[in-house]
Amino acid sequence: MPIKTRRIIVEKIQELQINPFSGGNKERIEYHKPPAVYLLHISRSYTVFYLIDEEKDVVKIETIETIEKAHKTYTRK
Repeated sequence: MPIKTRRIIVEKIQELQINPFSGGNKERIEYHKPPAVYLLHISRSYTVFYLIDEEKDVVKIETIETIEKAHKTYTRK
């Protein structure tokens, strides 16, 4: 992955500290059991899957995938 792409991904992930919930390029995936899974689209190239633990005030990054792989992944969730 090019350095510039990594920098952009890190910046977008850091923005989750301010507001990890749905809106903008973020959305909640309807999932049949807790915890809720969220995704963040980055530059139409990558998708970050993450969980939010409100009790501990933590955002946990599950995976970072290409947009193509992510579409296959979240249609199965």
